Amino acid sequence: MKIRDRIAKLIDVKSLVTLALTGVFGYLAVKGRVSEQQLQTVYTVIIGFYFGTQYQKKEDKNE
Repeated sequence: MKIRDRIAKLIDVKSLVTLALTGVFGYLAVKGRVSEQQLQTVYTVIIGFYFGTQYQKKEDKNE
């Protein structure tokens, strides 16, 4: 797979949302506006959703 194709696959809506939310919550954590527990909870949900949908997409493709 070419690098251009990999970058194109990375730039989809859920990837952008995941990266944006990670950045926002990281910034808020550095500024002290959210606790570590809140950051961990939100980040875990976001990453779990992202990788869960990727896994499901692979499984659907294999069937």
